[in-house]
Amino acid sequence: MSDPDGRPRPQYGEYATPEEQRARIARPDTTDALDSGQRPAADPPHPLAQPVPPPASGPRLADRIVTIALLAYGLVNVAFTVPRLFDFTTFTNDYLAVLGVGGTFTNTAGASVWGPAAAMTYAVGFAVTAILSWRRVRRGGIAFWMPLVGAVATTTVVAVLLTIPLLSDPAFLDAIRSASAPR
Repeated sequence: MSDPDGRPRPQYGEYATPEEQRARIARPDTTDALDSGQRPAADPPHPLAQPVPPPASGPRLADRIVTIALLAYGLVNVAFTVPRLFDFTTFTNDYLAVLGVGGTFTNTAGASVWGPAAAMTYAVGFAVTAILSWRRVRRGGIAFWMPLVGAVATTTVVAVLLTIPLLSDPAFLDAIRSASAPR
């Protein structure tokens, strides 16, 4: 096979003009752009390339701020509550005084077990919530709900752990009954 000039017909584009070659491979003309002093157009991304997430802005930035604020509030709450739970007898007596109930908590054996258990549950629950929230924020997901769910779940477990020694103390139950009785 040959073309009208007597040359053999090219099989792989060796006689094609640079414009025809670029059109065939669908690439921008970087040589002409460089010769004219312009910046060449960017190559299209590779089909297997991982997309880079855009920087946080708008709703994502607001989500991060709310998530961090909720975690900071939780940290302050845990920092003030955990030490008090280790001395659960004093904590309960202060609670009775705030309620205006005359009485003292006498189940010190139960308080020495359940108070520290509740304190550790509170601290571990916050740590797990903070780690999971931070991982979700780093992946770019919506994370504001995680500190809320973590707080509800942890507080529920801690409330159960604290209710056990309270309900097993006859003096505490008598004080609550006498405060709620009609006068």
